[in-house]
Amino acid sequence: MPEHKRIDPRALRSKKMLKDAVFSLLADHPEISQLTVQKIAKRAELNRATFYLHYEDLNDLLRQIVHEIFDDLSMKVEPLLQLKSESEQEQLVTFLSYFYEYRQVFAVLVEHPGFKKHLSNLLKSTIEKRREARNINSAKGVASVDIVSSSLLGVIMWWIKDGTEYSAEYIADQITLMYKREYL
Repeated sequence: MPEHKRIDPRALRSKKMLKDAVFSLLADHPEISQLTVQKIAKRAELNRATFYLHYEDLNDLLRQIVHEIFDDLSMKVEPLLQLKSESEQEQLVTFLSYFYEYRQVFAVLVEHPGFKKHLSNLLKSTIEKRREARNINSAKGVASVDIVSSSLLGVIMWWIKDGTEYSAEYIADQITLMYKREYL
């Protein structure tokens, strides 16, 4: 019988505090270049030694945050892949709500080409899977997956940077209106 390693709740709490400190610092000053281990540890009310117990360096922490974001986004997008789900609009709202909740972090991260490319690939993959599940031929009468995913990325980027007065429900309605015929 395999032995499961017990996760120390203190370690989980410390990691959460450090990540929350990153989000808080980015909300105050949205430049990743201004982040330092010292600033993060101070904001988290932890010491630098605690930081280094969990992360090799600042890049390791940021890399783990980005991986967690994409893991979460992948879980949020999964229900949208179901064929003709009853609550499709609600699922789109849930997906968009995640962006809204972490809009300050996303506003900073989307400025980095690697993050933007990864997000674009997630959107593109989702659209391709939805079309495939619905047997939609992209060659005739349907916009290119690249065009639709790029425009969705543009809408999301605009929303989290400049259109934050709009709710996730409103943006979901607008996306639905724009792409009703495109079979996202």
